[in-house]
Amino acid sequence: MGLIKKIAKERKDLKIIVMSATLDSEKFQQYFNDAPLLKVPGRTFPVEIYYSPEAERNYLDAAIRTVIQIHTCEEPGDILLFLTGEEEIEDACRRLRDENNSLMKASSEIGELRPIPLYSSLPPALQQKIFDDPPPPRGPGKQPGRKVIVSTNIAETSLTIDGIVYVIDPGFSKQKVYNPRIRIESLLVSPISKASAKQRAGRAGRTREGKCFRLYTEQSYIKDLNEQTYPEIMRSNLGSVVLQLKKLGIDDLVHFDFMDAPAPETLMRALELLNYLEALNDEGDLTKTGEIMAEFPLDPQLCKMLIASSKYRCSEEVLTIVAMLSVPNVYIRPKDQKDRADEKRRQFEHDDGDHITLLKTFQAFKANHEDPNWCYNNYLNIRSLKNADNVRIQVENIMRRLGLDVVKLEDDKKERFSSIRKSLTAGFFMQVAHLEKSGHYLTIKDNQVVYIHPSSCIMEKPEWVVYNEFVLTTKNYMRTITKVKGEWLLDIAPQYYDMSNFPICEARRALERIIKKRKLSGSHKRK
Repeated sequence: MGLIKKIAKERKDLKIIVMSATLDSEKFQQYFNDAPLLKVPGRTFPVEIYYSPEAERNYLDAAIRTVIQIHTCEEPGDILLFLTGEEEIEDACRRLRDENNSLMKASSEIGELRPIPLYSSLPPALQQKIFDDPPPPRGPGKQPGRKVIVSTNIAETSLTIDGIVYVIDPGFSKQKVYNPRIRIESLLVSPISKASAKQRAGRAGRTREGKCFRLYTEQSYIKDLNEQTYPEIMRSNLGSVVLQLKKLGIDDLVHFDFMDAPAPETLMRALELLNYLEALNDEGDLTKTGEIMAEFPLDPQLCKMLIASSKYRCSEEVLTIVAMLSVPNVYIRPKDQKDRADEKRRQFEHDDGDHITLLKTFQAFKANHEDPNWCYNNYLNIRSLKNADNVRIQVENIMRRLGLDVVKLEDDKKERFSSIRKSLTAGFFMQVAHLEKSGHYLTIKDNQVVYIHPSSCIMEKPEWVVYNEFVLTTKNYMRTITKVKGEWLLDIAPQYYDMSNFPICEARRALERIIKKRKLSGSHKRK
């Protein structure tokens, strides 16, 4: 938006139209020097809004109770229930099925209630079920059934489902939050904004008059909810943003005309990351490596991985890993078939870690000619795999255009996967954890106690691991991890692993032992 505003001042012949269903229109209008505002009314029917008389102790229990009350007391029409995530949605669907069975046994008059889950990692075939017709009546003259779609906020703006008459809004959603002090980006359950609440209520008035049941008090809506959701630029790692601005020749980031200026600490963390990745020099200017990285539509750390892969002669394999990290999870794990899905996944697992497992999975997908039946039998999401294939083709074209070598790893090479692991280290050396004597892992420099995620294929605990994600749930988990060596950290990122600015910890002592060992072996060689 800042760049568009800058261009618009110079180009009087350029007309810019900004459109949105949830925009804070007055804020945008002021930002663009009191530009004209046009409001197009939506074609919606009236929606009655009901609030809880008092705060609910457990919004999930309240949501289940409200669904059952609507089903037994209200006119025919489908229900849309908003919840925060996969686990919560699957739990709600199971409870609703149990309630439905009890109701149908108790009375033949009550129609069937069919719960249908909807979240991003759900297989495409199951996502399509939201468009199925509601269950038919149980007999002549009987009450028709209805479906209840239990969804994340994907159903808030991304799609419209015909037949929705009742909306249940508990007032929460999962939002991405970035903590610049410990460099952690995580999804946290947070209260929604008033704009989101209005958007959710509007889902009920698409085909006829509807009702929205808000599981919080009217007082909470007025006093506790923010007007708008905090913009993502204020809740994200800004590595990619800063790299793009630097590429466009904008050096004064502090005084740049952001519509919503991010915190200075977040900007400093982004500059620090890019400096360690050698994308920016100590003066903050773009380097040759930075210019190459800015050409990729990827996170800077993934870009550095790709550049390093040409040096380590394994770019074909690293391309695949980057593509697999850029799409939603490819592994399907249905609640009622977890053991079977885990058994199928084990055929792709590799001792070195999850990144090599992703590589093997994609290679098997291509070796089986992208067969949908093979994906179904092996509990793999074909849509994610095809997306990864498309990403891979596009990124490979960029690599070739930039003159980076695209080479395949030699099959007969000793420790052939070491090259791939070194490329991973080149990109993610700031996301490394060391195994302490107490048996838990500690992240380097940030000193966060972390655990290996249960989905990881690594069974034994290696001394050093590089991780792709830090997940905050019941514990601090590292997700998508690969084992690396301490020597590589010193060789690949000596500026980051400089002992003069390294905190006193077990990881430092382990690295100092490696340095001492190298010095001793060097002196023996000289003798």
